[in-house]
Amino acid sequence: MYTKPKIIAEIGCNHKGSIDIAFELIDLAKNCGADVVKFQKRNSKELLTDEQYNAPHPNPNNSYGKTYGEHREFLEFNLEQNIKLFKYCNKIGIEYSTSVWDITSANEIISLNPKMIKVPSACNNHLEMLEILRDNYNGDVHISLGMTSQKEIEEIVYLFDKKDILKQRVILYACTSGYPVPFDELCLLEIKKINQKYGDKVKSIGFSGHHLGIAADVAAYTLGAKWIERHFTKDRTWKGTDHAASLEPAGFAKLIRDLDATHKALSYKKEDILEIEKPQRDKLKWKK
Repeated sequence: MYTKPKIIAEIGCNHKGSIDIAFELIDLAKNCGADVVKFQKRNSKELLTDEQYNAPHPNPNNSYGKTYGEHREFLEFNLEQNIKLFKYCNKIGIEYSTSVWDITSANEIISLNPKMIKVPSACNNHLEMLEILRDNYNGDVHISLGMTSQKEIEEIVYLFDKKDILKQRVILYACTSGYPVPFDELCLLEIKKINQKYGDKVKSIGFSGHHLGIAADVAAYTLGAKWIERHFTKDRTWKGTDHAASLEPAGFAKLIRDLDATHKALSYKKEDILEIEKPQRDKLKWKK
């Protein structure tokens, strides 16, 4: 049985550090039909070493600061700003969520008590942070599995299974971590593998895509992904590393349209000859 997929518009840092652009992107995602908008929360001093913080951005053209740390700080919303985003999402009727990258950020977002919190691929081996999400938060924990070994996936599953909450609260996402990812490295059949190994143990399975176009998302849905997450921006030419792998509003709306159409189409015939076929049968079927 196919249920209608949930669609996440990953705004991330595509707001360019502007709260006004963030509000605009929420409105655009809502108008496209997204179920969830998702941001990112980092404490750069905690997340980065001094060397990483003070190093130049690997792509200076996309940097918003003299160092990578300054770049990250420029794009970061504080807790008060996230509260404003959370309240605005509630006001207009779209779900708010955030990826958390460190313990401080996890605790701050837990204080908002959103329905879901995302763990990005980069931090899914931060077991101390996962334990905090397990023990101090009651909502759903969505975990991307990009650049993650099978042993690391088993550790994640075991950590949540110890508290017998895996089935009630954990959603695992198939993902290839690249920006953008070429089609021959999307590896969509990983969705089937995750479903076969963990589908009866976790609450749900998702797909987090960083590719171009929207065809692969429909395939991901038919392979068993019940959550589809795509990066979302107003303009793919904007400054920043994620825009190139993001969908603009027109593309995002088409994605939701196609997923909705696919959901409607995924059924068996209720009878051998449907009502819509009967006039054609009378007109076209070869008479013996």
